[in-house]
Amino acid sequence: MRLMRNFMRSFAVAVTLPCAMAAFAQAPGANFPTKPIRMLVGFPAGGPADFFARTIAQKMTEVIGQQVVIDNRVGVSGMIAAEHIARTAPADGYAIYFAGTGVLTFAPNLYAKLPIDITRDLAPVTLAVTVPEMLAVHPSLPVQTTRDLVALAKAKPKQLVYGSTGSGGMPHLAVESLRVAAGIDIIHVPYKGAAPAVIDLLGGHVLFTILDVPVLLPHVKAGKMRALAVATAKRQATLPNVPTMTEAGYPSVRADNWYGVVVAAATPKDIVAKLHAALAKSLDAPDTKERLMSQGAETRSTTPEQFAAFIREETVTWGKIIKAAGVTLE
Repeated sequence: MRLMRNFMRSFAVAVTLPCAMAAFAQAPGANFPTKPIRMLVGFPAGGPADFFARTIAQKMTEVIGQQVVIDNRVGVSGMIAAEHIARTAPADGYAIYFAGTGVLTFAPNLYAKLPIDITRDLAPVTLAVTVPEMLAVHPSLPVQTTRDLVALAKAKPKQLVYGSTGSGGMPHLAVESLRVAAGIDIIHVPYKGAAPAVIDLLGGHVLFTILDVPVLLPHVKAGKMRALAVATAKRQATLPNVPTMTEAGYPSVRADNWYGVVVAAATPKDIVAKLHAALAKSLDAPDTKERLMSQGAETRSTTPEQFAAFIREETVTWGKIIKAAGVTLE
């Protein structure tokens, strides 16, 4: 009888151990990734966000040995892409979102109701890119400095028209922060993206804007626009003679645009860790840094925890600016 019991125990171990090992081998992130990854971008192809995402995706493809393809899902300032990640795409790491400031920090302050809870439904992976904003005017405008622009706006209330990439986006809120700080009355024209806003500024249909440096830089260098200030803590290497907003006399006008990668909150932690490692390696690669820096942007990788803390801080900061400017969206 004892011999039989020993035999049965040995048999149970022999049967159970391979099954347990097989289950362990098939854990969610054990062999991740085994197929292409989609990187969603909430902005049109050809814009700065699309360029940053494609640059990172190209390097990430080399790092992980699987294709990382760009999926442009445009609409509602990036919220359509965010909702797809949070609600529709499987939480398996094969759909990631290259999200901007608008979705992660502006939206909770601008809308009374959102289709998703940014904090609850999305999991931060890493901050990826920071982009300085620049104030530029049409060359026909008789101003050389930010103070000149403010003086002109005060002399001609409700006559100076500025363009943005859309209501509630970084360019809109950056100009609104200047409007509040300077006490001026100006007209806002929202466009669907940076390209049409730039086209109308070049044509003189709007007179000034605040946009990403990479978008405006070629036109400034070509003399088709005049740069007045950068809304960052320090001057930019690509525009060493352009003062900061602090130097221009408006220290409260700070607008560093940024993008980072998030996934669905239910994504297994080991897969998030693998995505983070691949993204960090891609962002820290010298050729990635050089390519983005040539466009006036900088790579900046963080831990998921650091990115979560950064999002919370930015949400509070911009919440105060949005409230002061009285901007709300439906």
